[in-house]
Amino acid sequence: MSGEVFVSFANSEGRKYPDGITLLEISKDAQEFFDTPIVAARINNEIKNLESQVTANCRIEFLDLTTDEGNKIYQRSLAFVMVTAVQELFPDGEVTVEHSLGNGLYCELHLGRDVTPDDITKLEQQIQVIIKENRPITKRTLTIAEAISLFSTSGQLEKVKLLKQLNRDKVNIYYCGTAYDYMYGTMVPSTGFITLFGLAFYKPGFILRSPNKDNYAVLPPFNDQPKLAQIFREAERWGSILKCGYVSSLNDYASKNEIGNIIRIAEALHEKKIAQIADFVSEHRDAVRIILVAGPSSSGKTTFAQRLGIQLRVNGITPFPISLDDYFVDRDHTPRDEKGDYDFESIESIDLKLFNEHLTMLLNGEAVSIPTYNFRTGQREFNDKVIQIKSNQPLIIEGIHGLNERLTSAIPRDHKIKIYISALTQLSIDNHNRIPTTDTRLIRRIVRDSQFRGHDALRTLELWQSVRRGEERNIFPFQEEADIMFNSALIYELGVLKKYAEPLLRKVDVSQYQYSEAKRLLNFLGYFTSIDEGDIPKNSILREFIGESCF
Repeated sequence: MSGEVFVSFANSEGRKYPDGITLLEISKDAQEFFDTPIVAARINNEIKNLESQVTANCRIEFLDLTTDEGNKIYQRSLAFVMVTAVQELFPDGEVTVEHSLGNGLYCELHLGRDVTPDDITKLEQQIQVIIKENRPITKRTLTIAEAISLFSTSGQLEKVKLLKQLNRDKVNIYYCGTAYDYMYGTMVPSTGFITLFGLAFYKPGFILRSPNKDNYAVLPPFNDQPKLAQIFREAERWGSILKCGYVSSLNDYASKNEIGNIIRIAEALHEKKIAQIADFVSEHRDAVRIILVAGPSSSGKTTFAQRLGIQLRVNGITPFPISLDDYFVDRDHTPRDEKGDYDFESIESIDLKLFNEHLTMLLNGEAVSIPTYNFRTGQREFNDKVIQIKSNQPLIIEGIHGLNERLTSAIPRDHKIKIYISALTQLSIDNHNRIPTTDTRLIRRIVRDSQFRGHDALRTLELWQSVRRGEERNIFPFQEEADIMFNSALIYELGVLKKYAEPLLRKVDVSQYQYSEAKRLLNFLGYFTSIDEGDIPKNSILREFIGESCF
């Protein structure tokens, strides 16, 4: 029948609606099936905001706060409301969204003076006012020229710089009252969708908190992470040294053929930091028998361990590296998660008994035949690889579980140094759109899995949620137990990874569930100018993912 569309749903029977009806109107019929507010929808594997119209027969999966996508939309929308509140409360001030920290977003308010707890209290009250008014959050599609003019008028020069570099005809600008901003990603239709948030002074900035998808009814408690905060501050200093805090600045270096210097300085910062860590280990050489290198997937643990080993040799220490990956149980013994899928991130996927037996034997000076894990066959193999270490020779063990005492329970704590490594990027898209560390690691993993593990991008995306769950359970809770933290991000790397990742992501078809995530990553990589890898040294952590590593 003309004038109607048929909509099928993921959790209820389909029905007909008038042609041109919005997703917001349809969502009112579906809300009863959800415990939290619906904030967006996936239509034929593409994520759409609720203001979108339905003009053809389709299948709709509504996204509420219990989904990863819905939770990100809520957090992004809350950040926009916060930006709006700052513009209204402090018209001559500026706010920057920096990075995640302690179950929230760390932000900084720039007022030309020291920010006080009273300033943050006033900001929280203004956010509450905006939410109570339930103002529409309206998306308007502007030409690039119109958007450049808009942000030039308001003096937001970083956004102007980025917009001039985009290879796009149009961009979406979001409005809330008289406030407007360029926000990367889908938003909720109105401020009233923000039902729960928290704001707390955290010198020199503040923490903006929102519910997480696993417990959406309450705010997660702020979990102070001083060691991690220090590493983020270090990343900010590195960005200042390189004069490259935003993507547009990186693109400028690439387009002006000045990227070689950025690569060399970034790599030198890594080398200096690794040398400092080696010096710390050397100062404790009398007690240390094991150096544990831990971190989430694709943080560069393997290359870091190799480079640390070289720096230790400079200090007269000859370590022996052991990879935790070689102690995976055979595939048919791998534990499964709640969905029945293999849980490769669980500590139970490691043969803890065998691993601790081997550690004890090695530290006692005995010869040990260690295994090698074959990722293609999913089997642990013994290929007559026998090692034996001296009493003054520490082991370097890298793997995601290094900070967990269960992993090395047979070895006393004072014989171990724990190092946490993750890719905490120094870059932001602009002052209000940060680059999540998970995106950098996911893109690294997509490239590495294609290069060395025989996986296409679809397979990596399929596994990623399981990987992330494993990190939340097995890695992040132990971060602050590290003796040392190392940031493996390289400020230039996304420009290099772009040419490797884009062809892989384009192969994810619209008929596949992971298409929306592939499309999001492609849009994200579209902000970057491609960077040639010719100047990247063979010992770079990035070589672990793109190839030609000397290790």
